Amino acid sequence: MLDIIEAESGPDPTATILILHGLGADGNDFVPIAEELDLRQLGPVRFIFPHAPVMPVTINNGYQMRAWYDILGFDEDAVQDEAGLRRSQQLVEALLKREKERGIPAHRIVLGGFSQGCAMSLLTGLRHAERLAGIMGLSGYLPLPDKTAAERSSASLRTPIFLAHGTHDEVIALERAEATRDALQALGHEVEWHEYLMGHAVSPLEIQELNAWLLRVLSTGP
Repeated sequence: MLDIIEAESGPDPTATILILHGLGADGNDFVPIAEELDLRQLGPVRFIFPHAPVMPVTINNGYQMRAWYDILGFDEDAVQDEAGLRRSQQLVEALLKREKERGIPAHRIVLGGFSQGCAMSLLTGLRHAERLAGIMGLSGYLPLPDKTAAERSSASLRTPIFLAHGTHDEVIALERAEATRDALQALGHEVEWHEYLMGHAVSPLEIQELNAWLLRVLSTGP
Protein backbone atom coordinates (compact mmCIF):
# COMPACT_ATOMS: atom_id res chain seq x y z
CA MET A 1 0.00 0.00 0.00
CA LEU A 2 1.20 3.49 -0.82
CA ASP A 3 2.10 5.99 1.88
CA ILE A 4 -0.65 8.62 2.00
CA ILE A 5 -1.70 11.89 3.56
CA GLU A 6 -5.31 11.75 4.68
CA ALA A 7 -7.66 14.52 5.81
CA GLU A 8 -11.37 14.60 6.63
CA SER A 9 -13.60 17.65 6.71
CA GLY A 10 -15.71 16.03 9.42
CA PRO A 11 -16.42 12.72 11.14
CA ASP A 12 -17.89 9.77 9.22
CA PRO A 13 -17.24 11.04 5.66
CA THR A 14 -19.64 9.95 2.95
CA ALA A 15 -17.42 10.74 -0.05
CA THR A 16 -13.74 10.43 -0.93
CA ILE A 17 -11.58 12.53 -3.24
CA LEU A 18 -8.33 10.79 -4.18
CA ILE A 19 -5.75 13.12 -5.75
CA LEU A 20 -2.54 11.94 -7.46
CA HIS A 21 0.41 14.34 -7.70
CA GLY A 22 2.66 15.01 -10.66
CA LEU A 23 6.23 13.96 -11.46
CA GLY A 24 8.75 14.81 -8.74
CA ALA A 25 6.16 16.14 -6.30
CA ASP A 26 4.48 14.23 -3.45
CA GLY A 27 1.13 14.03 -1.72
CA ASN A 28 1.66 17.39 -0.02
CA ASP A 29 1.46 19.15 -3.38
CA PHE A 30 -2.33 19.35 -3.60
CA VAL A 31 -3.21 19.73 0.08
CA PRO A 32 -3.34 23.57 -0.15
CA ILE A 33 -5.52 23.41 -3.28
CA ALA A 34 -7.93 20.97 -1.62
CA GLU A 35 -8.15 23.37 1.32
CA GLU A 36 -9.45 26.04 -1.08
CA LEU A 37 -12.44 23.89 -2.06
CA ASP A 38 -15.80 24.59 -0.42
CA LEU A 39 -17.68 21.30 -0.34
CA ARG A 40 -19.62 21.86 2.87
CA GLN A 41 -22.97 21.19 1.25
CA LEU A 42 -21.87 17.60 0.59
CA GLY A 43 -21.27 16.84 4.26
CA PRO A 44 -18.01 15.32 5.51
CA VAL A 45 -15.49 14.46 2.77
CA ARG A 46 -12.28 12.42 3.00
CA PHE A 47 -9.25 13.56 0.98
CA ILE A 48 -6.45 11.13 0.19
CA PHE A 49 -3.10 12.31 -1.20
CA PRO A 50 -0.81 9.33 -1.95
CA HIS A 51 2.96 9.56 -2.41
CA ALA A 52 4.15 7.88 -5.62
CA PRO A 53 7.04 5.39 -5.40
CA VAL A 54 10.60 6.70 -5.86
CA MET A 55 12.17 5.54 -9.12
CA PRO A 56 14.76 6.63 -11.69
CA VAL A 57 13.24 8.83 -14.41
CA THR A 58 14.83 8.65 -17.86
CA ILE A 59 13.84 12.17 -18.97
CA ASN A 60 15.73 13.51 -15.93
CA ASN A 61 18.92 11.53 -16.63
CA GLY A 62 17.88 8.66 -14.39
CA TYR A 63 17.55 10.85 -11.31
CA GLN A 64 15.55 9.15 -8.57
CA MET A 65 12.30 10.93 -7.74
CA ARG A 66 8.68 10.25 -6.96
CA ALA A 67 6.98 9.11 -10.14
CA TRP A 68 3.99 6.97 -11.07
CA TYR A 69 5.89 5.64 -14.11
CA ASP A 70 9.04 6.38 -16.11
CA ILE A 71 9.01 9.15 -18.71
CA LEU A 72 11.14 8.46 -21.78
CA GLY A 73 10.06 11.61 -23.62
CA PHE A 74 7.33 14.26 -23.56
CA ASP A 75 6.34 13.99 -27.22
CA GLU A 76 3.04 12.33 -28.00
CA ASP A 77 4.80 9.60 -29.97
CA ALA A 78 7.40 8.82 -27.26
CA VAL A 79 7.48 5.23 -26.00
CA GLN A 80 5.38 4.87 -22.84
CA ASP A 81 6.40 2.90 -19.77
CA GLU A 82 3.51 0.46 -19.92
CA ALA A 83 4.91 -1.79 -17.18
CA GLY A 84 5.25 1.16 -14.81
CA LEU A 85 1.77 2.43 -15.67
CA ARG A 86 0.27 -0.99 -14.94
CA ARG A 87 2.12 -1.27 -11.62
CA SER A 88 0.84 2.08 -10.44
CA GLN A 89 -2.65 1.26 -11.72
CA GLN A 90 -2.73 -1.64 -9.25
CA LEU A 91 -1.52 0.63 -6.43
CA VAL A 92 -4.32 3.11 -7.13
CA GLU A 93 -6.84 0.27 -7.42
CA ALA A 94 -5.76 -0.87 -3.96
CA LEU A 95 -6.58 2.59 -2.59
CA LEU A 96 -10.01 2.51 -4.25
CA LYS A 97 -10.64 -0.94 -2.77
CA ARG A 98 -9.64 0.31 0.67
CA GLU A 99 -12.13 3.17 0.46
CA LYS A 100 -14.93 0.79 -0.48
CA GLU A 101 -13.98 -1.45 2.42
CA ARG A 102 -14.24 1.61 4.67
CA GLY A 103 -17.81 2.17 3.55
CA ILE A 104 -17.47 4.66 0.67
CA PRO A 105 -19.14 3.18 -2.45
CA ALA A 106 -17.50 3.68 -5.83
CA HIS A 107 -20.12 6.21 -6.94
CA ARG A 108 -19.04 8.44 -4.02
CA ILE A 109 -15.33 8.42 -4.97
CA VAL A 110 -13.69 10.98 -7.24
CA LEU A 111 -10.29 10.02 -8.66
CA GLY A 112 -8.12 12.78 -10.03
CA GLY A 113 -4.65 14.13 -10.48
CA PHE A 114 -2.21 16.55 -12.05
CA SER A 115 0.10 15.76 -15.01
CA GLN A 116 1.34 12.19 -14.36
CA GLY A 117 -1.43 11.97 -11.75
CA CYS A 118 -3.96 12.91 -14.44
CA ALA A 119 -2.64 10.12 -16.68
CA MET A 120 -2.91 7.62 -13.82
CA SER A 121 -6.45 8.78 -12.99
CA LEU A 122 -7.60 8.26 -16.58
CA LEU A 123 -5.78 4.93 -16.88
CA THR A 124 -7.27 3.57 -13.66
CA GLY A 125 -10.65 5.26 -13.61
CA LEU A 126 -11.61 4.19 -17.11
CA ARG A 127 -10.77 0.57 -16.27
CA HIS A 128 -12.36 0.47 -12.82
CA ALA A 129 -15.13 -2.13 -12.71
CA GLU A 130 -17.65 0.21 -11.05
CA ARG A 131 -18.80 3.71 -11.92
CA LEU A 132 -16.88 6.34 -9.99
CA ALA A 133 -18.41 9.68 -9.04
CA GLY A 134 -15.95 11.31 -11.42
CA ILE A 135 -12.47 11.46 -12.90
CA MET A 136 -10.67 14.80 -12.84
CA GLY A 137 -7.66 15.24 -15.10
CA LEU A 138 -5.57 18.38 -14.72
CA SER A 139 -2.78 19.24 -17.18
CA GLY A 140 -2.29 15.67 -18.34
CA TYR A 141 -3.10 13.20 -21.09
CA LEU A 142 -4.55 9.77 -21.81
CA PRO A 143 -1.88 7.05 -21.52
CA LEU A 144 -1.96 3.93 -23.71
CA PRO A 145 -4.69 5.51 -25.87
CA ASP A 146 -4.71 2.66 -28.38
CA LYS A 147 -5.74 0.23 -25.62
CA THR A 148 -8.45 2.32 -23.98
CA ALA A 149 -11.42 1.13 -26.06
CA ALA A 150 -10.66 -2.55 -25.45
CA GLU A 151 -9.77 -2.24 -21.76
CA ARG A 152 -12.20 0.33 -20.35
CA SER A 153 -15.10 -0.92 -18.27
CA SER A 154 -18.66 -0.47 -19.43
CA ALA A 155 -19.34 1.27 -16.10
CA SER A 156 -16.84 4.03 -16.97
CA LEU A 157 -19.16 5.32 -19.68
CA ARG A 158 -21.34 6.67 -16.85
CA THR A 159 -18.41 8.33 -15.05
CA PRO A 160 -18.22 12.11 -15.65
CA ILE A 161 -14.77 13.41 -16.63
CA PHE A 162 -13.35 16.88 -15.90
CA LEU A 163 -10.38 17.81 -18.11
CA ALA A 164 -8.47 21.07 -17.73
CA HIS A 165 -5.28 22.31 -19.39
CA GLY A 166 -3.18 25.44 -19.80
CA THR A 167 -3.05 27.07 -23.22
CA HIS A 168 0.69 27.71 -22.72
CA ASP A 169 1.63 24.40 -21.07
CA GLU A 170 5.37 24.03 -21.64
CA VAL A 171 5.52 20.39 -20.46
CA ILE A 172 2.45 18.72 -22.01
CA ALA A 173 1.25 20.53 -25.11
CA LEU A 174 -2.35 21.71 -25.23
CA GLU A 175 -2.78 19.70 -28.44
CA ARG A 176 -2.08 16.47 -26.56
CA ALA A 177 -4.79 17.28 -24.02
CA GLU A 178 -7.19 18.18 -26.84
CA ALA A 179 -6.44 14.82 -28.45
CA THR A 180 -7.29 13.16 -25.12
CA ARG A 181 -10.59 15.03 -24.96
CA ASP A 182 -11.46 14.15 -28.54
CA ALA A 183 -10.56 10.47 -28.10
CA LEU A 184 -12.68 10.12 -24.97
CA GLN A 185 -15.65 11.89 -26.53
CA ALA A 186 -15.35 9.69 -29.62
CA LEU A 187 -15.60 6.66 -27.33
CA GLY A 188 -18.81 8.07 -25.84
CA HIS A 189 -17.49 9.48 -22.56
CA GLU A 190 -18.97 12.60 -20.97
CA VAL A 191 -16.14 15.15 -20.84
CA GLU A 192 -16.33 18.64 -19.34
CA TRP A 193 -13.46 20.55 -20.96
CA HIS A 194 -11.74 23.67 -19.64
CA GLU A 195 -8.66 25.55 -20.80
CA TYR A 196 -6.92 28.41 -19.03
CA LEU A 197 -4.38 31.07 -19.96
CA MET A 198 -1.50 29.48 -18.03
CA GLY A 199 1.40 27.05 -18.26
CA HIS A 200 1.82 23.69 -16.50
CA ALA A 201 0.02 24.87 -13.39
CA VAL A 202 -3.32 25.26 -11.61
CA SER A 203 -5.23 28.54 -11.73
CA PRO A 204 -7.73 30.10 -9.27
CA LEU A 205 -10.50 29.98 -11.89
CA GLU A 206 -9.74 26.30 -12.48
CA ILE A 207 -10.19 25.60 -8.76
CA GLN A 208 -13.53 27.44 -8.80
CA GLU A 209 -14.80 25.46 -11.79
CA LEU A 210 -13.48 22.21 -10.36
CA ASN A 211 -15.31 23.03 -7.12
CA ALA A 212 -18.59 23.45 -9.00
CA TRP A 213 -18.04 20.16 -10.86
CA LEU A 214 -17.27 18.28 -7.64
CA LEU A 215 -20.45 19.60 -6.03
CA ARG A 216 -22.42 18.44 -9.04
CA VAL A 217 -20.99 14.92 -9.44
CA LEU A 218 -21.04 14.20 -5.71
CA SER A 219 -24.61 15.45 -5.31
CA THR A 220 -26.05 12.93 -7.74
CA GLY A 221 -27.09 9.37 -6.94
CA PRO A 222 -25.54 6.11 -8.18
